[in-house]
Amino acid sequence: MDTVLTNARLVLDDAVVAGTITLRDGRILAIDEGRATAPGAVDCDGDFIAPGLIDLHTDALEGHFVPRPRVFWPDARAAALAHDGQTVASGITTVFDAICAGGFDQAKAERRDLFGVMLDAVEQGAPLFRADHKVHLRCEMTDPDLLELVEPTLARPGLAFASLMDHTPGARQWRNVEVLRNFLLGIGKDAVEADREIGERTARGRANVARNLPPLVEMLAATGLVLASHDDTTEDHVAEARAAGCTVSEFPTTRGAAAAARAADLATIGGAPNVVRGGSHSGGVAMGALAQEGLIDALASDYVPASLLQAATRLHTVDGMPLPEAMALVTRNPARMAGLEDRGRLDAGLRADVVRFRIFEGTPVVRQVLVEGERVF
Repeated sequence: MDTVLTNARLVLDDAVVAGTITLRDGRILAIDEGRATAPGAVDCDGDFIAPGLIDLHTDALEGHFVPRPRVFWPDARAAALAHDGQTVASGITTVFDAICAGGFDQAKAERRDLFGVMLDAVEQGAPLFRADHKVHLRCEMTDPDLLELVEPTLARPGLAFASLMDHTPGARQWRNVEVLRNFLLGIGKDAVEADREIGERTARGRANVARNLPPLVEMLAATGLVLASHDDTTEDHVAEARAAGCTVSEFPTTRGAAAAARAADLATIGGAPNVVRGGSHSGGVAMGALAQEGLIDALASDYVPASLLQAATRLHTVDGMPLPEAMALVTRNPARMAGLEDRGRLDAGLRADVVRFRIFEGTPVVRQVLVEGERVF
């Protein structure tokens, strides 16, 4: 039986059209202007209908496995399902769960223990999930055991994306060591502990990145995964990314790096929380400004799933970006970057992944979400 959603504002590639969308057998059957009178048609009361959001990088899964420091949730399936529920409630229908291979300091060492558990939970949860989950492998190059973690993982199903991470103090996200020092002080370390940790992490990180990068790049090149650099800060970082086979630069920390990525034909991903907050929490460039300049191709939720739709809405309502252009950052563009040609747009024949929402005083409110034509929220 067809699903007909009418009296909606359909967010198409280049326009918002008052009309009707018809879904059949998990696909979009038709897009029509005007109101439908077919029996059973759902009156959307003027709500927006857009393609389901596509999130290329979220760390939110880990938060359900470790809801507080040193608190590990005992039921991995329940943790993954809670994450899935949060995902679809945010309007996201395709999510790349970022699972970290390795940790960059002692506090993150627990990630080694969680690595296999989280991978298993995503793999085994597939029949139960409402969103379409894929794995984004975060390769923390500062970890001495990285290669041993990554190699057996590459044969797992669902692996679709990988990124090269370097959290060495003085580099990339933490290029301003004073910002890192203040961060460490803010989470309870005293000055002596903070300085000691920075010194140890700097020496260890530089050595491990130099050792891990060449064999890691060779290993990943044979997989066909989409490969991204992470936290590019300089033109040299972008050049290194190109040499490593990256096609994506995620979360550039400076305008210069974003511009260099554009010149080098690397697609760019910005952090949606950065847009919502009006700037970076770690001293990086404001993604909203880069988006206005056309230097960001997609947004990812990073650590707040709901930020994806909020960021697109803010770019439209506050910054004046046309809604189709803003929504493309969280739908069409990430689909293209990930090679997902069957979704990300409202067009006949594509997957019936759609989100219905309205904007209330600047805040997007998700009203309905369908994945392959089935209502999941």
